[in-house]
Amino acid sequence: MRYRSTVAVLSALAALAVGLAGQQRTPNYQWDLPPGVSPPRLPVGAPMTPARVELGRRLFYDTRLSGNGTQSCATCHIQALAFTDGRARGLGSTGGRHPRSAMSLVNVAYRDALTWGDPTLLTLEEQALVPLFGTDPIELGLAGHEKRAYAALAASPVYRRLFPAAFPRVGSTMDDDEQPAEPFITTERITLALAAFQRSIVSFRSPYDRYRFHGDEKALSPAARRGMELFFSRRARCGGCHLGQSGSQTLSADISLNLDGGSKAATSPLTDPPVFNFHNTGLYNLPGPVPYPPDNTGRHAHTGNLEHVGQFRIPTLRNVVVTAPYMHDGSIAALSEVLDHYVAGGRAPNPQQSDAIEPLTLRGDERRDLLAFLQSLTDDALLRDVRWSDPWAPAP
Repeated sequence: MRYRSTVAVLSALAALAVGLAGQQRTPNYQWDLPPGVSPPRLPVGAPMTPARVELGRRLFYDTRLSGNGTQSCATCHIQALAFTDGRARGLGSTGGRHPRSAMSLVNVAYRDALTWGDPTLLTLEEQALVPLFGTDPIELGLAGHEKRAYAALAASPVYRRLFPAAFPRVGSTMDDDEQPAEPFITTERITLALAAFQRSIVSFRSPYDRYRFHGDEKALSPAARRGMELFFSRRARCGGCHLGQSGSQTLSADISLNLDGGSKAATSPLTDPPVFNFHNTGLYNLPGPVPYPPDNTGRHAHTGNLEHVGQFRIPTLRNVVVTAPYMHDGSIAALSEVLDHYVAGGRAPNPQQSDAIEPLTLRGDERRDLLAFLQSLTDDALLRDVRWSDPWAPAP
């Protein structure tokens, strides 16, 4: 059948990853990865440890890290929605509407581009500062409230145990009435722990993964297999953007891990430059030199280059069925309407539109097959895995 050619390519990538595995190890931390998938590449000075991940999980779900105590990271990144929030545009702790939607955190550790349009944020530690302290827009709104918030965390017996365990230089676990020799809760430690927890959120248990990495022939329906072959075909060209490319001239083992335009693993060549695949898909064509809404111009907002107007990062397609609404501003409600958008070559073609976005011709059965393939990217276990659930929630 035609899909075998696609499977052969994906199998070759997986086999290469097996051959390269082991170049970067993470002491004391076990990644839950299938055969052929390497751990993500970690920044220098940001080791993964169970204690640091557990501390990060507590902080991720803690509303004390918002200026008014009403929101946590998990408010905009809900596990059941693959760590998105179901909104077209985010809503900050002070009620302000954000210009863009919350991106999925699934497999975020493998990505170089961490936001919809900013190519300057290179680590999750740096990125965490934006929702914590950013003011345009306000997200958690912690700026100016650090002293009060950190004091509240320091008074918690849970954190008096977890911070020293995650950062041993703090000293041994403190008794409830013991005072540390130095402030043990700092912004640096908070962001390191939050980043570790986010990196731990890995998803490789979908039917597509069982088929690809474990050779389970029954994991995909016939329709999903046909949709997979069409997705990666030159005619549909979906894979052209969502597979992405490595900066290396050699075959990159991690290229198609997340269907997000290119990912990096521990085995990626160190000479590979960051993978920043941003595209203008033809969502808007307003009059004038800037055809996108002025508060939402994508990469252009950070570079000032008119050629970058409307360029946004390619999102992962993993768990895409549960992450509606779609596009950077949630302006497309349903996955079938996303197909309409790309079949039309963009709903509003504009001068800066990416060359890859051209009209397609798809039969009704081919559309159904593509949707079946996208459905196969859902990792149901991820959506309820207790490792990433709310530790503050009452026991059922």
